[in-house]
Amino acid sequence: MKLDRIDIRILHELQKNGRITNVELADLVHLSPSPCLMRVKKLQSEGYIEGYSAQINIGKLGQTLTVFTEITLKNHRQIDFARFLAVVEKIEQVIECHLVSGGYDYLMKFVTSGISEYQTIMERLTDMDIGIDKYFSFVVLKSPIVKAHMPLPSLFPM
Repeated sequence: MKLDRIDIRILHELQKNGRITNVELADLVHLSPSPCLMRVKKLQSEGYIEGYSAQINIGKLGQTLTVFTEITLKNHRQIDFARFLAVVEKIEQVIECHLVSGGYDYLMKFVTSGISEYQTIMERLTDMDIGIDKYFSFVVLKSPIVKAHMPLPSLFPM
């Protein structure tokens, strides 16, 4: 499926507000409701839309700790990466894990109930012998900018 400017606009609007009505969405993308709905269904069936979810204000629920962690593995064979990922993908507190270029291998984002929970997780990981050579932790003090959507029109101009 080749996307056009209207498809990108539909995706952009839906990622900002997944609860928008089809009529409101159609108005924003300058289509009539029926063709708009057909496009949304096509975007869903083709896998461009993976699902819909609620954005939770975690701060309202209580205090949490966000930590970015740089992890360097001892070895860099495919089996070493696979062994590491097989373990960390099961950790609920790992919100993001990125294989990166540069001075370390993975940049991970943890959200935990506090520093002791984070430290327990890291101690368990280092004790498991899954190939971690070293890690550096960066505790988030404040997040002045957090966006839940991607700038689709500027990333994919049509």
